[in-house]
Amino acid sequence: MVSRVTRVLARTAGLLVLLALQPEAARPGEAGARAGSTVNAARVLILSEQAHRYLTLQYRSFTTEFMGCMIGEVRGRSVLVRRIAPADVDPSASAPTHVVPKGTCEGAGWTGTVGMIHSHPGGERCWYYFPSTSVATSDGQSFLRQPYPVDAIMCGDRVVWISRDMSERQVRLTKHTRADAARAHPRATRGNRPQNGGATQ
Repeated sequence: MVSRVTRVLARTAGLLVLLALQPEAARPGEAGARAGSTVNAARVLILSEQAHRYLTLQYRSFTTEFMGCMIGEVRGRSVLVRRIAPADVDPSASAPTHVVPKGTCEGAGWTGTVGMIHSHPGGERCWYYFPSTSVATSDGQSFLRQPYPVDAIMCGDRVVWISRDMSERQVRLTKHTRADAARAHPRATRGNRPQNGGATQ
């Protein structure tokens, strides 16, 4: 009887050790931790002239949503987008209200991806949270599952984007003056009110 109890206790202890070694399941919002903590979240999104031209042309050309891979680099708390590469999207997976890529940007052959961008034709519903709430939209939820530091929505004359601190900001797709560049960016707040936080270059 004593030996049977001893064996049961030994098996239980072994099982507990194995369970303790298992990786903890990811909680909502932790998927993006690989791209950097919220402490170091990007505060500025800079679009190159090529990225600007590509976005403007694509936006004017399609009545359905398009999706691109933002290729560039992270410099401190700024993300520089050098160019936009097309994501691998089947035409049947693009509609006026949604777009679904076939795979990752890396799977499509692109390296140096810092985020994904898609359009909202007509410039409507350009937010990552439902108005006056902290409830994430499908775009916000999609970002949480991505490994990239930023995500963006093309909305006509502006790009609404989000970083790992889950604060929305926006970049106007117009030339900034020196006075605009000299203005301090307002502190971004969680929610769906886009803040200024970027520039075209």
